[in-house]
Amino acid sequence: MTFKWKPEGMPWSKRFFDLIVSTLILLFFSPLYLLIGCFLLAAEGRPLLFRQPRPGFKSKIFLCNKFRTMRQTVDAKGNLLPDAQRLSALGNFLRSTSLDELPEFFNVFLGEMSLVGPRPLLVKYLPRYSKEQARRHDVYPGITGWAQINGRNSLTWEEKFDLDVWYVDHQSFWLDIKILFLTVWKVVRREGISQPGQATAEEFMGNNYQDR
Repeated sequence: MTFKWKPEGMPWSKRFFDLIVSTLILLFFSPLYLLIGCFLLAAEGRPLLFRQPRPGFKSKIFLCNKFRTMRQTVDAKGNLLPDAQRLSALGNFLRSTSLDELPEFFNVFLGEMSLVGPRPLLVKYLPRYSKEQARRHDVYPGITGWAQINGRNSLTWEEKFDLDVWYVDHQSFWLDIKILFLTVWKVVRREGISQPGQATAEEFMGNNYQDR
């Protein structure tokens, strides 16, 4: 992890805002970080963080940080059990309140993410995007985004990607402010946490998967 004052391709105004807000949150909410860490350590043990490679700006890979919400439970063959069986009670609370995403402010501070942008998804999804969907990587990934305030995980993958690309084409400082305020409202109401019938979000298998 390397700190960048001015990440490639990010406007100075966006970077300045990201840096100020992420620094304030990391400072003022440090007791909350410590409290969550203590609860996780007591209830689930180590590691406290879930760190996973994710594609960022121009698909460059970085390590995205979250508080761990899943147990490392495996079956007799050593394969991880489904998400619904590994999601702990504490993890479910962290996810439903979006507190699991607090460590991502470290990514914002370092310049790997932004406060607002398309959510960073799995590396294995990269070859599954259409050319248009891949444009979501023309901006830095965000802690929240246009798709998150318009349905989040209750949307289909195609709907989310359409909203991500819309943001790429219409991004502005005032749109970011609007998204941040609406995000707070969505978090309070706990809307769109997971897809219907899923503990988290189902895997994106690619376009026209049903026809394969």
